[in-house]
Amino acid sequence: MRVPIGWLAEYVDLPAGTSVEDLDTAFVRLGLEVEEIHRPEGVAGPLVIGRVLEIEDLTGFKKPIRYTQVDVGEGVAGDGGRDVRGIVCGATNFAAGDTVVVALPGAVLPGGFEIAARKTYDRVSDGMICSVRELGVGDDHAGILVLGSGTDDVPPPGTPAAPIVGLEDVVIELAVTPDRGYCLAMRGIAREMGTGLAAPWRDPGAVTPPAWSGEPAWKVTVADPDRCDRFSMIAMEGLDPTAPSPWWMRRRLAQAAVRSISLAVDVTNYVMLELGQPMHAFDRDAVNGPITVRLARDGEELTTLDGVERRLTSDDLLITDDSGPIGLAAVMGGASTEIGDGTTAVLLEAAHWEPTGVARTARRHRLPSEAAKRFERGVDPEMTVVALARAAQLLSEYGGARVIGGVVDLDTRAPRPTIELDAAKPARVAGVPYTAAQVVELLGAVGCDVDAGGNPLVVTPPTWRPDLTDPADLVEEVVRLAGYDDIPSVLPTAPPGRGLTERQRRRRSVGRTLAEAGYVEAPSYPFIGLPVLDALGLPEDDPRRQVVVVRNPLSEEEPALRTTLLPGLLATLARNLSRGQRDLALFEHGAVFPGDRRTPAPLPGVDRRPDDETLAALLGAVPEQPWHVAVALAGNREPRGWWGSGRPATWADAVQAARLVAAAAGSELTVRAGDRAPWHPGRCAELLVGETVVGHAGELHPRVCAALELPARTSVMELDLDALPASEVPVGPPISAFPPVLLDLALVVEDEVPAAEVAAALETGAGELLESIRLFDVYTGAPVPAGSRSLAYALTLRAPDRTLTSEEATAVRDAAVAAAAQRTGAELRA
Repeated sequence: MRVPIGWLAEYVDLPAGTSVEDLDTAFVRLGLEVEEIHRPEGVAGPLVIGRVLEIEDLTGFKKPIRYTQVDVGEGVAGDGGRDVRGIVCGATNFAAGDTVVVALPGAVLPGGFEIAARKTYDRVSDGMICSVRELGVGDDHAGILVLGSGTDDVPPPGTPAAPIVGLEDVVIELAVTPDRGYCLAMRGIAREMGTGLAAPWRDPGAVTPPAWSGEPAWKVTVADPDRCDRFSMIAMEGLDPTAPSPWWMRRRLAQAAVRSISLAVDVTNYVMLELGQPMHAFDRDAVNGPITVRLARDGEELTTLDGVERRLTSDDLLITDDSGPIGLAAVMGGASTEIGDGTTAVLLEAAHWEPTGVARTARRHRLPSEAAKRFERGVDPEMTVVALARAAQLLSEYGGARVIGGVVDLDTRAPRPTIELDAAKPARVAGVPYTAAQVVELLGAVGCDVDAGGNPLVVTPPTWRPDLTDPADLVEEVVRLAGYDDIPSVLPTAPPGRGLTERQRRRRSVGRTLAEAGYVEAPSYPFIGLPVLDALGLPEDDPRRQVVVVRNPLSEEEPALRTTLLPGLLATLARNLSRGQRDLALFEHGAVFPGDRRTPAPLPGVDRRPDDETLAALLGAVPEQPWHVAVALAGNREPRGWWGSGRPATWADAVQAARLVAAAAGSELTVRAGDRAPWHPGRCAELLVGETVVGHAGELHPRVCAALELPARTSVMELDLDALPASEVPVGPPISAFPPVLLDLALVVEDEVPAAEVAAALETGAGELLESIRLFDVYTGAPVPAGSRSLAYALTLRAPDRTLTSEEATAVRDAAVAAAAQRTGAELRA
């Protein structure tokens, strides 16, 4: 909301000496964030009001050129004569008798444009007649700024023009929160500022509408009073379609960032900014028959004022006539009844609409109009007829229109609810000793009716504050108006810390381990779109397709909570590849949200603390949110350089990342062949702890790489960190001072036998003297038979209390080979 200080000063008696900075501070103190302060660029030198006396059209030039005689005030000699200047001008939108703004020689306009007397087009131009754009107060390209004609109430020639055209008017732009919709109008801003500065203020809505007589202007029916509890309308005729909007109105609309269109439309926009009541003007001659406010039928269509044909749903509220929809209620009017250049008769409508329905319609059709923005935050239903009266007055004064017939006012509102408030509650909440009298006074300043005959107080919120529904809302208003600065800032004594939990230590350890291994953390939003599950090739019965859909998502394209980390991580990988990165190793760890098990949660009230049973039900309804870790690799794992050609990342790197994660968590993985989307069925490893599958690693399926625009053989790993067993307190291994015995074994096994199973058999057979075992070579080819491979292991043997003899080492080796042969069919390679 943009607030011109000059406009605000019409309603609030600002204390003498109040600066822009003082107003800034007052707005912030009242809870209204100041986003920006717009100061118009200054004009130096003489800038005055002038009246055009004569116009001479110059001929012989390629474009229209006019030589004007302009009265700019009293003569410099002070003898009562007039100072008339000859000025050359190329604009044609003004006539003799019009009042304009003149920059005299010596003036400097915005942008450093200096004005001087000079000869041009065979005439001496002694000044310049200015446009809105040249004055820096707007972007209007219509030509010269005309303040009025000879019969209008305009300042006399010679009057300083800067304050009239707004060159001295600072505009403060406010960020209005959704619960403060009344501050989207000068009426609400004036109330807030008058209260905040303890200054007298005037309510522009505190007027009594005229008693229009006669039959109602139009027949109106409201078929859905739950969505529209007040609908008001008047009819006017005799409007001069050529009548321009007055300059002061166009200036204020421009200051509020609203484009001037025509007198009828400008008036409705101006009244909306002044009183907070959005309105709509229909071309009365284009309305066919009675008006009905009803819900749309599925499939109905309406072309709105922006020229878009919109397909409607049964939740859209419409304004209709015998021809069908003529307006999307509270959001935008229809093109069929739009005010045109020849409109002389209008229907003015002002209504009160149910906010949530307006919000749904505006978002469904992606129409964030100024009217919808106010209606969805709540407007004052008392303003409908007041706004009609104000608009009728302006159209009559500046367009010659007159009201015909009586007013239509269909009012089905329920009585305003009351709220009981303990007078001592604001003091208990804020820690400030507010007296009961002070609470009553501050609530009265808000606009509430307070029955202070007893305790609790019985408070009736004002009609313009639909956000006041609970005692907590009233407490907030008391604290806000009394001043947030009065609340003491007392920091509680921090309890002694217990350090990180085991789960926190594990997560941090996993992150550090992957970072030290060369992976870059790339956290993503926990929201996904359903099409990405198709791109990953997940089967229809895959549990990862059972997602939790958010009711009001940040993005309609990503409405669901993720059940796997891969969509966000792979999207990050693709984005970095598209920006020229080639060698990437990314990781993310975070919660996923399986949607296969759901328990409905109760909805407790906000008036008291939930009881233990309700809290238990709430906690029981929270679904499991397991913590996953995922990595993605593309390009080279080891860079190329003078030392060699580099090494591309493979599925083995993804498996190794899983091993690193498990080791950091105090566990050890077993790896075996697996088959799970989105991995390549022949290059997918299943990760196990004992007999429990905790994750998968390997290459992505080629179809997935193509769908996500990733390079072939992109490798990924995802592991359920919470599925790993809790790590025990580590106990350091005994350290022997005796020398080790190093043995190398090469065993021939069939291709189907996992290397991990062979290693486990060797470890079992070797017994307690085995200190470590490591696979260091895999070989296929002659003399190893086809269908088999040679696995070479390095064994380290050591005794804690003696040096091993060659006989003991040989016995350990033979036992290990025998165990491997028995369990896996391995044969010692010759």
